[in-house]
Amino acid sequence: MLPLHLDVTGRRVLVAGGGPVAARRAADLVAAGADVVVVAPQLCEDLADLAGAGALVHHARAAVAADVEGAWLVHTATGDPGTDAALAAAAEERRTWCVRADDAAASTAWTPAVARRDLAGGGEVVVSVTAGRDPRRARHLREALGRWLDGALDGAQDGAQDPAVEPAPLRRRRPGPGRVTLVGGGPGDSGLLTLRGRRRLAEADLVVVDRLAPLDVLDELDPEVEVVDVGKTPDHHPVPQHEINRLLVEAARTGRHVVRLKGGDPFVLGRGGEEVLACREAGVEVEVVPGVTSAFAVPAAAGIPVTHRGTARAVTVLSGHDTSTGELDHAALARLEGTLVVLMGVSTLPALAAGLLAHGKDPVTPVAVVEDGWRPSQRTTTAPLADIAAVAAARGVRAPAVVVVGEVARMAR
Repeated sequence: MLPLHLDVTGRRVLVAGGGPVAARRAADLVAAGADVVVVAPQLCEDLADLAGAGALVHHARAAVAADVEGAWLVHTATGDPGTDAALAAAAEERRTWCVRADDAAASTAWTPAVARRDLAGGGEVVVSVTAGRDPRRARHLREALGRWLDGALDGAQDGAQDPAVEPAPLRRRRPGPGRVTLVGGGPGDSGLLTLRGRRRLAEADLVVVDRLAPLDVLDELDPEVEVVDVGKTPDHHPVPQHEINRLLVEAARTGRHVVRLKGGDPFVLGRGGEEVLACREAGVEVEVVPGVTSAFAVPAAAGIPVTHRGTARAVTVLSGHDTSTGELDHAALARLEGTLVVLMGVSTLPALAAGLLAHGKDPVTPVAVVEDGWRPSQRTTTAPLADIAAVAAARGVRAPAVVVVGEVARMAR
């Protein structure tokens, strides 16, 4: 067999049959842009939906040899071997390729199992598997290859790659337009990085990384990939935000795919919006891959649901930095019923607690501070609102940590 991918855009393809097999093939052809004609007395629900949406043409009758005329490709799935054989013979006579669902050995073309993965910039990786005309084996191989493309390999534990298997080499090797992808890395455990995020990292030419991102995934990168650390620590920002924005734009303008790997979610107190605007203003294509936000994931690691029926029906997320700048309305926060989740709030915890207490928040309101969420060093400190600042100081609580204020904090493990 000669493996070959066909461009069927705008080309007539005949699908004979109205059942589930014909439906799967017709759906793939429609997605590929073919001019699909289905000939069958009746249609299954999926095919009827495609026909009703105008995605294909349906002739409500049995298929005959004349239907092959003008087709670039024929798929037979009528369920009647005699009809399929007659259509295949008609296709052979007209030098048209024919896929027979009933008899692979009698086909002149075969439909592989396919794994598709979208790439940055609109491209895609397509892996086709035939496996010696064994459809079930082909499907299992496709699923394994799909996991490899996603970085979710067999034998991987806690998100770590199997060291015996190299990650999929998805980096572009031909020059092309530069672009930026903001990837939310989640709360720090690489197992919580999304599959799309892993795929974009595998495509990267340059990775600009934060301190709280899942740094172990950097070991999976192609050795040629450049990594720039722009991580911040409390009161220490060696690379200011405007310099990060400039780095992203200038690197993309050289034709590189730049991945900005951040902790949590880029759009939840992560300055991702500023970086997107900088790229747009510079005319650089930019994509955002959401991440698991630490605001919800870190409390969950400590057994705390930020909402809970009968306890908290709302949650408010805020930055602890706003306490130090005086931008928080403590009176409004004290009146809220629900859960307060504070990111970057360790150093300003005394001011936050004092402000809430001064505006009437119940002194016995439970508070939990979860340090190093999802890491081996994770630790949870709990105390009433009136005491939390002193207790946290006595225990030496340090950033990174998430502060949870509200009744749900009682559920902390």
